Amino acid sequence: MPDTVEPLILDLLEWIGPHPRPYAEVLEAWRTSCPRLPVWEEANERGFIDHIHEPGQAALVAVSPLGLVQLEARRAAQ
Repeated sequence: MPDTVEPLILDLLEWIGPHPRPYAEVLEAWRTSCPRLPVWEEANERGFIDHIHEPGQAALVAVSPLGLVQLEARRAAQ
């Protein structure tokens, strides 16, 4: 994976923040068709994103426990 994707994945996790965001909002802001910068796709594949589906509610996404570990490691390294 290119080095440019790593910081962007962490930026995505920071952007989602501590509270779930609407799935549509996240995809609008972060989905890309560029095969060289698959930020959303890579974050999902690594298990950094949780998908929340509740009947009658809009789909949400949140930073997974594994994603939180990555964010804490980033903060500790700064």
